[in-house]
Amino acid sequence: MLRLRWGLRVVSCGLSAAGSGPWRRLPRVLAMAEDLRAAVASPTKRLKSSSEAVERLEENGHQNKRLKRDADEEDVEDQNKKSPKRKIVLLMAYSGKGYHGMQRNVGSSQFKTIEDDLVSALVQSGCIPENHGEDMKKMSFQRCARTDKGVSAAGQIVSLKVRLIDDILEKINNHLPSHIRILGLKRVTGGFNSKNKCDARTYSYMLPTFAFAHKDHDVQEEVYRLDKETLEKVNKLLACYKGTHNFHNFTSQKGPRDPSAKRYIMEMYCGEPFVRENIEFAVIKVKGQSFMMHQIRKMIGLVIAIVKGYAAESIIERSWGEEKVDVPKAPGLGLVLERVHFEKYNRRFGNDGLHEPLEWTEEEEKIAVFKEQHIYPTIINTEREEKSMANWLNTLSIHDFNSSAVGMQANNKNSKNSSDLEGSDGCDDDSD
Repeated sequence: MLRLRWGLRVVSCGLSAAGSGPWRRLPRVLAMAEDLRAAVASPTKRLKSSSEAVERLEENGHQNKRLKRDADEEDVEDQNKKSPKRKIVLLMAYSGKGYHGMQRNVGSSQFKTIEDDLVSALVQSGCIPENHGEDMKKMSFQRCARTDKGVSAAGQIVSLKVRLIDDILEKINNHLPSHIRILGLKRVTGGFNSKNKCDARTYSYMLPTFAFAHKDHDVQEEVYRLDKETLEKVNKLLACYKGTHNFHNFTSQKGPRDPSAKRYIMEMYCGEPFVRENIEFAVIKVKGQSFMMHQIRKMIGLVIAIVKGYAAESIIERSWGEEKVDVPKAPGLGLVLERVHFEKYNRRFGNDGLHEPLEWTEEEEKIAVFKEQHIYPTIINTEREEKSMANWLNTLSIHDFNSSAVGMQANNKNSKNSSDLEGSDGCDDDSD
């Protein structure tokens, strides 16, 4: 302000001088006034330019944030593009002890299942988003066979859509317990359904051979060894199941005229015995199109009853008729889903140049190692500790294999607790 007043005085003096004298001083006075205006305007310009600079900085900051956000979104999008969702099948092996079956019961945490651990591992590894774990239909999840409480598997197959991330098997297995393993992965057609496309299933049943000792012989469990003649008799009886028969007596809630009770068995036999932990065991294998609840356990239970002398061989033929026959159900311990078969799918798509046949020759060694480490030891140790087979054998004497339906109901009430205490309900891969 002092400079402004001084300048105005100078200007007025200059004008007075110019008015009284010649105009020689006018240019100099005008120059002084111009300098004064520039001096006054200079701080305003500086303030304005500073304000503009701040605005530019703020605008650049917001722009940088937008650019960073857009870049992050592009990175996620690029990652999803690099790992697109594809339909695959997983080859699974697991020990079923301590689990209430394979199938997940969404919303129920009371009973733990194999699929609970599997879905958790898929989410944690980044193969599926979390909401797909809550609603499994979103990933088109389907299991080939629904194994029940306590039942193990060496070759279970599940189909689903996942993101094909790098090192996918390793990352999934890192989030699974050691008694559940993903042993293989293959791409399949978009409409593939592991349950509906399955042609057949193969199960095994591992049991101590003293189960075949005749009831009139007093045997010690650790000393008994299966002789050749008894093994031949066992295989002769098991072979009777081959073909298509009405198995309504080998399951529950199916009548003799229910078409779905007819099942096709391709093969059934008992292998050579072997000794583990001083007890001799043998493995029965059965291959069929599909099986009903309890069917395999009842098929084996009836053969044991015949070999031990509780029932006549003719009961097998009689069980396929309309008459209700009392068929004992062997313990669930020892039942294993060995492998599932996709022969029709393999013929159509296995060599189309886009998909692999669903065969697991390269994984056979890993399957064998898993059974030796996790499945067989569990069966052997549980049998030694809980004696599920020995306890069940003691219930055979209360069955009346010539009884009517009325008499059979009374027998079932007496034997129910002893036959189900081991905790497995067998298998149910019914596709009806």
